Amino acid sequence: MDKKVRVRFAPSPTGGLHLGGVRTVLYNYLFAKKYNGDFIVRIEDTDQTRYVPGAEEYIFETLKWCGLEPDESVQHGGNFGPYRQSERKETYRKYAEKLINEGHAYYAFDTPEELEKMRHAPIAIGDKTEQSHTQQYDHTIRMKMRNSLTLPSEETHRLLEEGTRHVIRIKMPEHETVSFTDMIRGEVSFDTSVVDDKVLLKADGMPTYHLAVVVDDYLMQISHAFRGEEWLPSAPVHILLWKYLFGLENMPQWAHFPLILGPSGKLSKRDGAKYGFPVFAMNWTDPNRGDLTEGFKEKGFLPDAFINMLALLGWNDGTEQELFYKEELIEKFSMERVHSAGAKFDYEKAKWFNHEWIKRFEVAGLKLQVGELLKGNGLTVSDEAYLEKVIHLVKDRCTLLTDFVQQSSFFFQAPENIDTGAIKPKWNDAKQLFFVELIRNYQLSPDWHTTTLESNFKEIAAANDLKPGDLMLPFRIMLVGGKFGPGVFEIASLIGKVETIRRIEQALSLMK
Repeated sequence: MDKKVRVRFAPSPTGGLHLGGVRTVLYNYLFAKKYNGDFIVRIEDTDQTRYVPGAEEYIFETLKWCGLEPDESVQHGGNFGPYRQSERKETYRKYAEKLINEGHAYYAFDTPEELEKMRHAPIAIGDKTEQSHTQQYDHTIRMKMRNSLTLPSEETHRLLEEGTRHVIRIKMPEHETVSFTDMIRGEVSFDTSVVDDKVLLKADGMPTYHLAVVVDDYLMQISHAFRGEEWLPSAPVHILLWKYLFGLENMPQWAHFPLILGPSGKLSKRDGAKYGFPVFAMNWTDPNRGDLTEGFKEKGFLPDAFINMLALLGWNDGTEQELFYKEELIEKFSMERVHSAGAKFDYEKAKWFNHEWIKRFEVAGLKLQVGELLKGNGLTVSDEAYLEKVIHLVKDRCTLLTDFVQQSSFFFQAPENIDTGAIKPKWNDAKQLFFVELIRNYQLSPDWHTTTLESNFKEIAAANDLKPGDLMLPFRIMLVGGKFGPGVFEIASLIGKVETIRRIEQALSLMK
């Protein structure tokens, strides 16, 4: 690339980070790293009415967990700050005034009441009057409103001098075609006549997204602007702002990512609540309402699995490969292979990714997280070597990190409940005597290794004319509490002689 690659993610601090937002981060990050560029996070907090305390910190915690930290941001510094739009307020007015002076924007003094009346005024369509249609502030309406296009210049000047509340709107041209080349969708064109005169600077002096994104992208030397397809309708406004302020030759290359789809359209929090899967990267508790939205992290996902799954929600490398390390994603990612159609989110497939990643992870890489999970569930984990052996035995059985609690808790404490109901229907005196003899054999055995334990077990069964298969399930339930877990002799070997015998005796006492 001729130009230094600089991409940005520009979230508003209004709540949790949705899957679609994290995927936008991921694609920006992969593109930047592939071309040795910079990934910037810019906080777009110009709408102070929607600002939510704690949301900005949450965004950076999420990116850290995902392993997608920026090169420049509020927290990481950089040479193109401030990286919070509310701290750049004066910069935007200068550019808004430039647009007015060159005839591309105007002051609008309309009151909220006047705007409401305009929006719901009857519209003449042919020889009929349409009452239900909501009008927009566009080229058909602007000359009927109270703005610097309709007021004498002296009146405009007086209102400004008196500090009358006003906004600055772009003056959208009539019947022009605005086009650009989207890196995913190809040539995209718009008719300016159907676009309203968007507000660029609000009455509180803060810019709207439309002005701020263009000014900031220019000043931060952004080379490529990647965002969700919901922003496509705003593209003609942004293209014209680039043309008027900085020249189209300075405009970044654009790409609009497809939506992530849920069971009934665009994936939403409601889908997650209804179907029981997370849609945020990490837990988010709304400070105003107090409601919790569950995240993939707390659900038990590894960040590696999470970003692997996300990468393939709208992109593939042209092969059948599904599991990618982050370094592989960086090497293989290309915007040409991002799909233009929406990508359907499948939670079962997401869990499959996590299961595969848990299996491919080294035990040492899981030890810290699994140890914390077990301790958080009241289990004493003091021996790291022992913990590693446990993880090695059960990790292939775990789909989520949280599964480690059920799959390994019995290695750290005897089961509180033993499923005797699964044993009793086929229980008899012969089996009772078998386990009594097994206890005696195990007590006397000097060798406590998996193969020896299994060999002795089978020899005693044969001597008593019993099938080992009929005895394995009761033995498992005695040690584990239920019908799950790794090899039963591996369990016995690891928990040790004293604990194994104690659990058999405890279970036998319940079978009387």
